[in-house]
Amino acid sequence: MAMTTTEPQALDPLDFLALDALLEDEEKAIRDSVRQFVREHVLPDVGDWFEQGIFPRELLAELAKLGLYGMHLDGYGLPGASSVAYGLTCMELEAGDAGVRSAVSVQGSLAMFPIWRFGSEEQKERWLPAMHAGEVIGCFGLTEPDAGSDPGAMRTHARRDGSDWILNGAKMWITNGTIADIAIVWARTDDGAIRGFIVEKGMPGFSAPEIHKKLSLRASVTSELVFQDVRVPDESVLPEATTLRGPLSCLNEARFGIVWGAVGSGRACFESALDYAKERIVFGKPIAGYQLTQQKLAEMALELNRGSLVALHLGRMKDAGTLRPEHVSLGKMGNVRGAIEVARSARTILGANGVTLEYPVIRHVNNLESVLTYEGTHEVHTLVVGQALTGENAFR
Repeated sequence: MAMTTTEPQALDPLDFLALDALLEDEEKAIRDSVRQFVREHVLPDVGDWFEQGIFPRELLAELAKLGLYGMHLDGYGLPGASSVAYGLTCMELEAGDAGVRSAVSVQGSLAMFPIWRFGSEEQKERWLPAMHAGEVIGCFGLTEPDAGSDPGAMRTHARRDGSDWILNGAKMWITNGTIADIAIVWARTDDGAIRGFIVEKGMPGFSAPEIHKKLSLRASVTSELVFQDVRVPDESVLPEATTLRGPLSCLNEARFGIVWGAVGSGRACFESALDYAKERIVFGKPIAGYQLTQQKLAEMALELNRGSLVALHLGRMKDAGTLRPEHVSLGKMGNVRGAIEVARSARTILGANGVTLEYPVIRHVNNLESVLTYEGTHEVHTLVVGQALTGENAFR
């Protein structure tokens, strides 16, 4: 009997392990719509934004039209998408630029989430629908000039004055701060509690000067928040948050997005390097045909597929309610470090072209240096995982 054989299908370099098969149809549809948005509205101009150090305000409205703000939250007109769908969204946005992913992440996970989780019904009804629609932009104020990795050392202070609170202090490295309509600000009160305050733009004594001269996250608004005797009414205090666990739970939401976003940055660099290697001719053949280049590409593919699997597993755990902060710390540690390795290797494949904004690589390289630090430094996450492994607290 004659036997027929079929040639195996070629592997997709960007989905080497066929992870698409592990996604639900709705998750793939959301991912594909965000990917198309990035191709049409971000990639054509993001190099210029980065060079000029600007983030176009009109992009915020376009992102709102996609329904991305607070997409993983439910109720109050919010979509209630799965954590995996939100993660895929972060991946696609950061494949465009970390500044774009940061804008969405801050709005949903750091500004909307604390209102959704710790706010009163009145606060939720007032702010969440408007923030989802992009009518109100928010930011999150925890980090201070002298209190980054140690938020418990914050100096921003709130004292009672009748039915109001008087807020004094400063916050640093705040994404969206200058363009935000409201800021979720964390401060210590006289009784030692850590409270969250909804501070509105235009309140006397509140200013948000933009930070310039950055060489990373240039297509993003980064600001300082300054409070000089800012009077905040009691109805603007988040009633359900009284300890440091409040802001830390918000950070964990944002870190989850970074676990996915870092893979997006790495993928963009890998894709650029792979295309370039196939086209760049050296000594009569494409550099993709040389062993050293293939080794780099294989190592990059390994790191990206490993990071994608970690992100997907953490997403399924989050949807199942079994995800712990230590899991997210492990994911951020590994995926950001891996993305940096991929980006730097991609830069070497592109040679001198790797340092120009004609290609996305150096932009992602620079951005990832910030991603390594914000939402918890690599060192802090290392100690979080170390404590989970040993039961010993190495922070003090």
